[in-house]
Amino acid sequence: MTGSTLSGRTLLMSGGSRGIGLAIALRAARDGANVALLAKTDAPHPRLEGTVHTAAEAITAAGGSALAVVGDVRSDHDIARAVEATVGEFGGIDIVINNASVIDLSPTADLEPKKYDLMQDVNVRGTFMLTRAALPHLAVSATPRVLSLSPPLNPSARWLGAHTGYSLAKFGMTMATLGLNEDLVAMGGAATTLWPRTTIATAAVRNVIGGERLMRQSRTPEIYADAAHVVLTSAPAEVAGESLLVEDLLTAAGVTDFSEYAAVPGTADEDLFPDIFLD
Repeated sequence: MTGSTLSGRTLLMSGGSRGIGLAIALRAARDGANVALLAKTDAPHPRLEGTVHTAAEAITAAGGSALAVVGDVRSDHDIARAVEATVGEFGGIDIVINNASVIDLSPTADLEPKKYDLMQDVNVRGTFMLTRAALPHLAVSATPRVLSLSPPLNPSARWLGAHTGYSLAKFGMTMATLGLNEDLVAMGGAATTLWPRTTIATAAVRNVIGGERLMRQSRTPEIYADAAHVVLTSAPAEVAGESLLVEDLLTAAGVTDFSEYAAVPGTADEDLFPDIFLD
């Protein structure tokens, strides 16, 4: 799509044991990238596929080098430990991927305070603090990038009013990233956000949003991974400070057929479920 690769570059990602984060990691691994994962899932979970260790094994099998760091992006200690371990293992950090996120679509009156705090801590604070901790190493990278999986800012009542707590947390990720872009541009890099037009078949969709029915109306995480690869291999000036949409980015890169990304082969584009935040 761009002719460039992520060969030899080091990614530090929050989460990544499964789903979109793992798909992005595997796409980078096929280029020969180094991928460090800061994730909580140390042992198998009854409702979640994979652990940080199985993800690391898959990254290695795909052609990359992997580092599994068991930890919580809410913890400053764990963030510092992940940054130190990544630099110790791979010699630096070129890319930060803010993937870890918590979702609760409850309306305001029903949203538990602890869940509100959790979304703020993981989505917003985690994005800010992980990137902040990596800044000294991004500053000496030849290719410094930050990519956050969050939506364009959209104050529409349809979204902001319907589930204010979650919207604040996701928009907070975006605002943090757009602000941090100033630091990245000064380093010769870029900070970017990326979001899909349709739901993506992940554990969150199955367990929280819509069950198996919505899974069948979604696209696979690979579409997000391919779009992320385009972002990370584009010239910084092309993506700096941008809130990009997966399908629009891939279309601009020359992709004309999205059928291979349907979770259920043969599903027409018009039968897929639109993701939230986009009017």
